Amino acid sequence: MVCATNKDLEGAVREGTFREDLYYRLNVFTIDLPPLRGRRGDIANLAHYFLEKFSRQMNKKVQGFSPEAMQALKAHDWPGNVRELENAVERAMVVAQGDVIERSHLPLHAVVSGQRDGKRLEDVEQRHIEQVLRDNGWNVSRSAAVLDIDRVTLYHKIEKFGLKREQ
Repeated sequence: MVCATNKDLEGAVREGTFREDLYYRLNVFTIDLPPLRGRRGDIANLAHYFLEKFSRQMNKKVQGFSPEAMQALKAHDWPGNVRELENAVERAMVVAQGDVIERSHLPLHAVVSGQRDGKRLEDVEQRHIEQVLRDNGWNVSRSAAVLDIDRVTLYHKIEKFGLKREQ
């Protein structure tokens, strides 16, 4: 059996909050693995692994990540660790229409936390919505689906940010 936890089980045993007998049944061999945010060098390799995995599963020919998308992946802190990265790549694969994962295909939280330039959340949201609209030819229904919001909400945001289709 392989088990994973983000808790200090030895400490929990000492404090009496984890059963000692269970700890010794489970603790045959321990591997301490830092969280993904402490292993940023692994992010690109893992992202490409998940890309290949989902390319096969979805029968899509997505070749890689744009430099901006990879930068966002590497900058994100990944509080959900590898599972969160896997889910982000899977979502990007679902919404990607070309052969490259773009920054706008990533979940908003990964793009937002990847912003290290001190911009307001609202600015990041505006850029993200604008990019998704461009990627989808300003098709509001499709863009709303990508953003996981309803069309009315998207129309309100377009009006709020004064977004206009470039001619």
